[in-house]
Amino acid sequence: MKIAKIEPFIIVHKLDTPFYFSQWQYDTRKICIVKITLEDGTYGWGEGYGPADVIKAGIDFFSSFIMGKDALQHEVIWEEMYRRSMDYARSGTLQAAISALDVALWDIKGKLLNLPVAVLLGGIKNPVIQPYATGLYFTNVDDLEQSLIQEALLYKSQGFHALKMKVGLGIKKDEQFVRAIRKAIGPDMKLMIDANHAYNYREAIELSRKVEQYDISWFEEPVSPEDYEGYRKLRESTSIPISGGECEYLKFGFRRLLENECVDIAQPDICAAGGLTEAKRISSLTQAFNKDLVPHTWGTWIAISAAIHFVANLDKNPGRLFDDLPTMELDRTENALRDEVTHSCVQVENGLIQVPQGPGLGVDVNMDALKKYQDTKISTFIKF
Repeated sequence: MKIAKIEPFIIVHKLDTPFYFSQWQYDTRKICIVKITLEDGTYGWGEGYGPADVIKAGIDFFSSFIMGKDALQHEVIWEEMYRRSMDYARSGTLQAAISALDVALWDIKGKLLNLPVAVLLGGIKNPVIQPYATGLYFTNVDDLEQSLIQEALLYKSQGFHALKMKVGLGIKKDEQFVRAIRKAIGPDMKLMIDANHAYNYREAIELSRKVEQYDISWFEEPVSPEDYEGYRKLRESTSIPISGGECEYLKFGFRRLLENECVDIAQPDICAAGGLTEAKRISSLTQAFNKDLVPHTWGTWIAISAAIHFVANLDKNPGRLFDDLPTMELDRTENALRDEVTHSCVQVENGLIQVPQGPGLGVDVNMDALKKYQDTKISTFIKF
């Protein structure tokens, strides 16, 4: 079944409430999604993580090479795109373009074979997932601490068993907020912190030692993704598990991360690191190093659904009779592109996700909403 049309769409939403974290402030969400359609009209949706305009350019670049290919041979298509970009894009945004196209092909394959993507990946080993709520970004309010506490309590009331908060405003302020959140949510809810590589090793170890007492489940991106030595030394110096990898690409990037003993938890973003095809390889590599894997997830229900199917297929590490449920990231911040443009059969009930059993990713796009939020500078590749 051959690829007949590739349509990238850039969708944009001006936020009602701008937010910031350790690096930047955002008042707009901008995402590139892509629709691949076959000769018989079957279609699938994919998404890239990163700068939308650049990802769209990458999709435009790859489209001429994969048009007319057999969509079921997704590894053949992946290899073609990888080799076409190897000389100048072994990591970075072109890999996100590959990821978007690859996810769409998996969605198509599931629809053609009438099977969920998790089954095509090898089977639903984890039929129930316990996601953690990502939120607690910083906003310009009079009492930020109280605002963060109220948000954390909202997630707890919604049934979430874990949440991740941002740090990176300085060690003193970070400790203040972490202490306040732990006190508010109590001891039974898991709490993770994410610095978005705000600190050097010396600062990261100082913060780690100050917040160890608050039972932190992991410290995400504590130092620069370039600082493998800093990651390794920090991991050896704190009892808090260290996580990272959203800035790594392909199995080669994760091999460096793992060989250098940088992390306890690897965090590839499926929509950036090479799609589901490469994420499957990264998961095997991670297991060979006896590390955990929790994918970084950000964007629309396309990206979220891809992560759900991926986590559903993950092996136990190491596995036991009474094991914890696997987890994944579930962004709870304002996102009309997620909530209006895309829709999914997934429901989060009592803090749990039941893996969907329908064909493909189990996600679709509201075309009217897409038009509402669409940036109209779009290219369409059609084979005649």
